[in-house]
Amino acid sequence: MSDLQPITKLNVSTNVDEEEIFGAQGYDLLNGDLNEGTIPHNRVFLWYKRECGLKPVTRIQLSFNDYMKNGLADAGYELVNRDLNAGVPGDHIFLWYFCGSTQYDIPIVNLQVTKDANEEPALLRDGWERLGCDLNRNAGGCFIYLWVKRATPSYICDIAATIDYTSDQQHFTDGYTRIDENVNRRAGGNFIFLWYRRSSDESKGLSALEVSNTFQEQVNLQEKKFKRITFNLNKGTQGKDVYLWYSKEGCGEKMQSMAVLINSKTWMVYQKNGIFVLEKNLNEGNKGVKMYLAYK
Repeated sequence: MSDLQPITKLNVSTNVDEEEIFGAQGYDLLNGDLNEGTIPHNRVFLWYKRECGLKPVTRIQLSFNDYMKNGLADAGYELVNRDLNAGVPGDHIFLWYFCGSTQYDIPIVNLQVTKDANEEPALLRDGWERLGCDLNRNAGGCFIYLWVKRATPSYICDIAATIDYTSDQQHFTDGYTRIDENVNRRAGGNFIFLWYRRSSDESKGLSALEVSNTFQEQVNLQEKKFKRITFNLNKGTQGKDVYLWYSKEGCGEKMQSMAVLINSKTWMVYQKNGIFVLEKNLNEGNKGVKMYLAYK
């Protein structure tokens, strides 16, 4: 259990004047320029507050298109109305946060930014959770990810997938976190996202993930008592049928984090450091971005 007080408010600065304002308002600066490596370059920083008596932040999401915003707004997420890619030619990325009270909401007590894949395995082993969106998405520069640390250890207890945006609000209301990366990126199919819920009860945690892209693999995983997520992760493309599977069987370690990896350096670094990487491309058979799932 962390001794840190939970974070209660977030903000983003995109110029020096805003940095001075947030500093004067009692915000703390998260050390890490969210636009590092881009050309042209603009200073973008994340700020946070820890205030007594206010509800803690329990979930953070990022949107990179207008359709992603609707479910967040309808579910009561707070928008930080500053483009994280302000002044650079990447996707328009916005940060949202939620102060929830469901059984799946566990207070966030710390934040960190990584800019190099070599930084990531140690954070995963220490119980940090990586958010899904590269903050420099389509802007060039470094692969930049935001990480959160929760007040108590927690475990991924449910996973899901969506093939459009119609059920986003319901998933957010039901306590899910969306991994904010389209697993059909540049593949020409549906916008498909993976989701998960967390529990502080270790006995409810998942024990393993697998990916299938042939009928025989599906049969084999069923025989091993894995459960299949409903939707084909290649829906709408010319690629193979790709399905995600999970298991709650076994008495070993339960899963604390999962990530969609799009940086080839990252999956090699994860494997070298003992992080499970499922060696099946989620865009198998199409021209989309190569993606792999990892979990700890």
